[in-house]
Amino acid sequence: MTKTLIGPRLRQLRRERKQTQAEMARTLGVSPSYINLLENNQRSLSVKLLMSLADAYAVDWRELTKDETARKAADLRNAVQDPIFIGEKPDIQEIRGAIDHAPRLVDHFLQLHAAHRVALEKIMKLGGNSSEDELLNASPESVIHDFFRDHKNHFPELEKAAESAWNGEYAPPEENFTFLRNRLFQKHGISVEVCKIDKLGNALRYFDENKRVIHLSQALSHSNRVFQLAHVLCTVEYPGIIATLVERSGIRTSQALARLRVELANYFAAAFMMHYETFLTETEACGYDIDRVAATFGASFEQVCQRLTTMQREGSRGVPFFFLRIDKAGNVTKRFNSTSFHLAEYGGSCPVWNIHTAFYTPGVVMPQFVETPDGERYFTLSRTVHRPVFSEETQDRRLTLALGCETRYAGRLRYASSYNFEDPKLYAPIGINCHICPRQACSQRAHQPLFTQLSMDENRRGNTRYES
Repeated sequence: MTKTLIGPRLRQLRRERKQTQAEMARTLGVSPSYINLLENNQRSLSVKLLMSLADAYAVDWRELTKDETARKAADLRNAVQDPIFIGEKPDIQEIRGAIDHAPRLVDHFLQLHAAHRVALEKIMKLGGNSSEDELLNASPESVIHDFFRDHKNHFPELEKAAESAWNGEYAPPEENFTFLRNRLFQKHGISVEVCKIDKLGNALRYFDENKRVIHLSQALSHSNRVFQLAHVLCTVEYPGIIATLVERSGIRTSQALARLRVELANYFAAAFMMHYETFLTETEACGYDIDRVAATFGASFEQVCQRLTTMQREGSRGVPFFFLRIDKAGNVTKRFNSTSFHLAEYGGSCPVWNIHTAFYTPGVVMPQFVETPDGERYFTLSRTVHRPVFSEETQDRRLTLALGCETRYAGRLRYASSYNFEDPKLYAPIGINCHICPRQACSQRAHQPLFTQLSMDENRRGNTRYES
């Protein structure tokens, strides 16, 4: 038998036995430096040492010497050619280096890519004649969400603009509407008219640029009227800042660009109503009591929740939050994220999360500790809010808001003060949604997962019809 290189397999064998290189060297009667050279494929393995390995660790020498490097290299090279990967592709030396030095990572990567292809094939079947490119094309909301997330949902330019709009002299919240109305008229020649609901129909705000008139619906609360005027102020007074941020986004589709401009102006409006340092000081002082903060700034519960996700100024950070808003059917209608929490990006449909049961207790803040399948733990708050009501048909159009942070920040929130964070029973096991949740024996499962085969025994009935 010829000598052979088995570096990655030797390293894996040692790690499975929880041994150091020195401990393996003592077991095999060689030096630690020799083990190091073997693991890095700088020395080949002799027949004598191969037999010692087989005897000492009760493994089949044929498994140790099986060379799958060529197959893995081919598989990895094919995988990285997938159009999903952008940028320069790794060359063969990089691929071989990955196989030699991170074989388990390569295996997991190949498994993940295979699962992606299987899922895409299933989507293609469900999508009928839609092309792969069409199915992979992100919605405007997703593209904009990614842009905001990449900036940690914080834009210093808009914060500075909101502060400059006040010239350092902040008016009391009850005077915001008058301040904005006067500023829009005196500086831009724009008047404001609060209209009867019938005049605007289903619209809540309409800015007639030709006549220089902002029409606001009577259905809007005071805080929302202020928000809408601040939104328009941003578009007419700081268009350059909006244009710069839009250009930086790299977004090109007209629909997404229009939505992005709206969201950036909304960001300004929230920053105008709740100026950064004062807002952060107040929230920290009251333990992030959202109702109290809303009363202080003359804002709505939802406006405060959304503003909390933007407190990421360098040197003056608040708790990093994610924020979701869902309707009764579980559709996510708004989302912002200054964390790495994937539930904020894809979730909202797990029935174990109390974001759904909040509909049963309107207006009540419901705290919950949750744990995702990967073991990450979060503290979340859920509460319902109402859309503007302007007719009998628009009654009871409640939405639920969810605000959450990593458990390590929960101690700063008064809502979590009465809980024992170390109690394992405290954490509800949630997932993103049933299609991609790998949890076993979940009584709330509504779909077969795409990436996991659940066990099925015809003689046994489990918690759900999907596994036994």
